[in-house]
Amino acid sequence: MNQLVFTIGPVHRTAAIVLAGGRSSRMGSPKAALDWHGSTLLRRVTGIVARSVDGPVVAVHAPGQQLPDLDPAVELVADAREGRGPLEGLAAGLAAIGDRAEVAYVSSTDVPLLHPAFVRAVVGAFTNEVDVILPEIGGHGQPLAAAYRLGLLGLVEELIAADRLRPAFLFERCRVLRLSDQAMLRDGAVARLDPGLGSVSNLNEPADYERAHALSAPEIRTERFGTLAPPAGSARETVRAWTLGGVAAAVGLSLDEHVVATLNGDQVRREAELPLAAGDAVAFMATDAGR
Repeated sequence: MNQLVFTIGPVHRTAAIVLAGGRSSRMGSPKAALDWHGSTLLRRVTGIVARSVDGPVVAVHAPGQQLPDLDPAVELVADAREGRGPLEGLAAGLAAIGDRAEVAYVSSTDVPLLHPAFVRAVVGAFTNEVDVILPEIGGHGQPLAAAYRLGLLGLVEELIAADRLRPAFLFERCRVLRLSDQAMLRDGAVARLDPGLGSVSNLNEPADYERAHALSAPEIRTERFGTLAPPAGSARETVRAWTLGGVAAAVGLSLDEHVVATLNGDQVRREAELPLAAGDAVAFMATDAGR
């Protein structure tokens, strides 16, 4: 199969859409705003997908819905009509991205164990002969952990107009590559960092949320440089934390104007709520370290 041709210029290959407008009737409160260890579910999921794609990230919400604070780079768009299901949100997200990307990873807001490696493996499976990459984990299709070609917008809008609102109706009309558990785990990074495929574990009821919230945070490798290194002992250690702020606190630092961090060696960051995942490495240094 031929690989997608990367576009040179303002068009990115990948984008992401996070659907935050569900009614959360079984949870009893909006999932998007649920606490996730000092952050929120929506802040975590939008941050994870932002780390996984090279283009825009769009959060789709219900009309009038209040969302928790997000990274300013996340774009917000409202569903055309509330309560019409995931295809309505997909249409709003695809329209917002427009011609700025070729494919978009689509996620629900209630998957706090989502790993960047999973997202990259899904969008990386695209070829010219495919319109949708649909993981089928445990034998179940995952339309809200899938990737869609941006050119599907017209078809999605046609289905919505005909009240054919189930994702299965879309899959009947386009070219779908289905990825089993085994296919996902053939990706080395997924096998190493998300071997249980927790990326698709969603939270429907309070008990689901409580179980997930009680899980141990991922292990994060840390290093402190220069004046931030401890006077005795090793400057390197492994800690457990869900966010950059959590890592800083675990090693006795504050993310203020005097401290910056690099994530995995190449991204300088300072946002306390930046979500982290298994396998991440964070290095801290003083902002005046070069003086």
